[in-house]
Amino acid sequence: MATSIFLLTCHFLSFVLLYVPFIYFLNAVLCKFRLVSANGPPTYPIIGCLISFYKNQSRLLDWYTELLAKSTTNTIVVKRLGARRTIVTANPENVEYMLKTNFNNFPKGKPFTEILGDFLGYGIFNVDGELWHTQRKLASHEFTAKSLREFFMITLEEEVNKCLLPVLGSLEETGEAVDLQELLRRLAFNIICKVSLGIDRCCLDPSLPVPPLARAFDMASEISARRAAAPLFAIWKIKRWLGIGSEKRLKDAVEQVHQYVAEIIVKRKKMIVEGAENQDEDLLSRLILAGHEEKVIRDMMISFIMAGRDTTSAAMTWLFWLLSCHPEIEEELVKETKFTTERKLDYDSLKALRMLKACLCESMRLYPPVAWDSKHALADDLLPDNTPVRAGDRVTYFPYGMGRMEALWGKNRLEFKPERWFLEPEKRSSLKKVSPYKFPIFQAGPRVCLGKEMAFIQMKYVVASILRQYEIRPVRSDHPPVFVPRLTAHMAGGLKVVVRKR
Repeated sequence: MATSIFLLTCHFLSFVLLYVPFIYFLNAVLCKFRLVSANGPPTYPIIGCLISFYKNQSRLLDWYTELLAKSTTNTIVVKRLGARRTIVTANPENVEYMLKTNFNNFPKGKPFTEILGDFLGYGIFNVDGELWHTQRKLASHEFTAKSLREFFMITLEEEVNKCLLPVLGSLEETGEAVDLQELLRRLAFNIICKVSLGIDRCCLDPSLPVPPLARAFDMASEISARRAAAPLFAIWKIKRWLGIGSEKRLKDAVEQVHQYVAEIIVKRKKMIVEGAENQDEDLLSRLILAGHEEKVIRDMMISFIMAGRDTTSAAMTWLFWLLSCHPEIEEELVKETKFTTERKLDYDSLKALRMLKACLCESMRLYPPVAWDSKHALADDLLPDNTPVRAGDRVTYFPYGMGRMEALWGKNRLEFKPERWFLEPEKRSSLKKVSPYKFPIFQAGPRVCLGKEMAFIQMKYVVASILRQYEIRPVRSDHPPVFVPRLTAHMAGGLKVVVRKR
């Protein structure tokens, strides 16, 4: 057995070492056979666009955006050796068709659930059909429950006022720089764990290491995302079969996450049986009391933690960076938050922060927490822009690229302009109702994000609480940060800032 694994490993390494030279050899040989395509990258017989895909794999987001901008329909078709035929679109009509009009023909699909299955299991974000419908119905009820909304506000007040603001105050006194992205991720992790699992985890002190559970989530999320972006899908499958490299690290991280959450479920069941008080406020307790199986509960909890932790922290990190580049907008926000927060922040007063919501939307337009999302067609179809779809095709809508389409946002599409979200930009009175298919940050249609309202409440509360007391200034402003797409996007290397009293 050991000999077989050694030989397979040698063959695998040989393949990897030969892969790059082979691609460039094909490039030289097949250039004269290049197929002209008005709706996609340069394509060749057999290998498709593998050459240009390989050359641009470090900048796929911008490469796809450039190709989409050149397409008359803002849609491209990508064909490459070792991957499914993929349709990438930034066309709102196509997005609406996928997510709503013909929803049943565009499920997540087996290829997607296979990539994320080891990590997310049968959680709501990784299933289709009846299993998805059942979990959706359950989660929908919980997210609209008045008690959960009240519990969320109590959690926010506690985590921000008793944990985050004291840490910022300490950093202001010492003048020490901090990674704002990591600080906000810890805060979001604490909030989602309290709301979903009903547990306290760790303090926000940046001098302390990242909690083991958070590290395991990071590892599992990153490696799962790399599976989806691999030039050849067979590579990660071989590594998983051999139990080596990144796939071995993924397995270890997933086991750690599963064990941690499973232990919490067992303890919570025991507390419920023993009649402990206040054990029906968090989502976990509600799921247990509803009689669901432990594995289903575990996978749902993992999905909620992943979504609730990284999305809001990423959006807030990019917003603080953008505000540091636009002091006049920051000053306007400070005035709005101070006027509103003269009284205690609550569910209703947060809704009055219209400029803050416009800034958050504009930040997410440019730097969406989820850069792209894919479905897989069950049957042959035709998109509204007349792009043919074949059964089994991967069909991807692309929020990152959509936020950069001149056809959707005008010539100033690359600029941070929160006023574009108002009906009357000069008055800042009422916000526009922008189609979710033009701005699909929270998906749309039947699978629209159930936590959308809570996400805005959380981000508004955190940002307003910080702005009215502190200035956040990046340590370095000469190098623009790099947007990194994973399962949820983040800022490469974090955002080092200093905190000053306002």
